[in-house]
Amino acid sequence: MTNKLHRYRVRLDWTGNQGTGTSSYRGYSRDHSLSAGTKAPIAGSSDPGFRGDPARWNPEDLVVAALSSCHQLWYLHLCATAGVIVTAYEDDAEGVMEEQPDGAGQFVSAVLRPRVTLAPGSDADKALHLHHTAAEKCFVARSVNFPVAHEPTIVVADA
Repeated sequence: MTNKLHRYRVRLDWTGNQGTGTSSYRGYSRDHSLSAGTKAPIAGSSDPGFRGDPARWNPEDLVVAALSSCHQLWYLHLCATAGVIVTAYEDDAEGVMEEQPDGAGQFVSAVLRPRVTLAPGSDADKALHLHHTAAEKCFVARSVNFPVAHEPTIVVADA
């Protein structure tokens, strides 16, 4: 069986020209818009620590969101095929980026904290183990060069 290639195309449009372009570091906004086909656009900027708009998504937010979303999608798929009935799923994910004195930086870790609610009678041990399998399968987590930890909580609803 041959590997399949998947392509993802995203368009970025900088919307932060305030009349003088990048004539000075403080003279332009970091605002931009991300779009992909007919999907709703994402309002982007930089982290507020880098003169960005705190009301907009920044690239670092999007990295953590991609990790959380990918894990959740794999987890729900694995639960569905294993007969584990998930009725609610939430995640308070966090990524840590280390900035160096010269301004460069990189993520050094991320932790996902999914809280999963199962239907009464579901197998909590199996549900917990499936987080490990989801972590092994997640396309995004397999693509990053920093550790992604998982601290799941499993709750079985009362009958």
